[in-house]
Amino acid sequence: MIVEDEQRLARSLARGLRAEGYAVDVVHDGLEGLHRAGEDAYDLVVLDIMLPGMNGYRVCAALRAAGNEVPILMLTAKDGEYDEAEGLDTGADDYLTKPFSYVVLVARVKALLRRRGRSAQPVLRVGTLAVDQGARRVERDGTEVALTAKEFAVLEQLALRAGEVVSKAEILEHVWDFAYDGDVNIIEVYVSALRRKLGAGHIVTVRGAGYRLVAGA
Repeated sequence: MIVEDEQRLARSLARGLRAEGYAVDVVHDGLEGLHRAGEDAYDLVVLDIMLPGMNGYRVCAALRAAGNEVPILMLTAKDGEYDEAEGLDTGADDYLTKPFSYVVLVARVKALLRRRGRSAQPVLRVGTLAVDQGARRVERDGTEVALTAKEFAVLEQLALRAGEVVSKAEILEHVWDFAYDGDVNIIEVYVSALRRKLGAGHIVTVRGAGYRLVAGA
């Protein structure tokens, strides 16, 4: 999630991160950002400091006080050791001063996600499949399978709950942003592509409920 009141910057960052394969939600107010971070399980929050409603320091402190350990990358137009120290003291994981290079921001985002992956389970194994969350890579029987960013994201959601039924709505929530209002059946297109690349036996359709990732035949 991006919490940034400069709407042009927020749109630009969201567009770039989506091109990298991430699902991105954008809000422009600190209070709304705090609410959404509490309601939804985000992998990372890009948080501006100077925000209407509630500033980024307070949003970060409130999330940490509530036990929310989502990685937070703080953005600010301010510069100086005091500002950075204050941001990190409230529980932020990293700090970037505007203006910044988009390449640097993406590198910081990927580093924070890798760090989180190492603290969880970076490689998810389901039968002959290995889904490397940090490297965004999939292997079948030890051979890499080339997937698009969206195909990987759909597979990752199934792998995180291997053996369980995952609904289309749940996949949409994590792989597409909350503003998506297209056809939910778009997921069928990606599931079909995954079956062609990984083998039909790995993804089982549970009619009326969703999909289940299994070890396969």
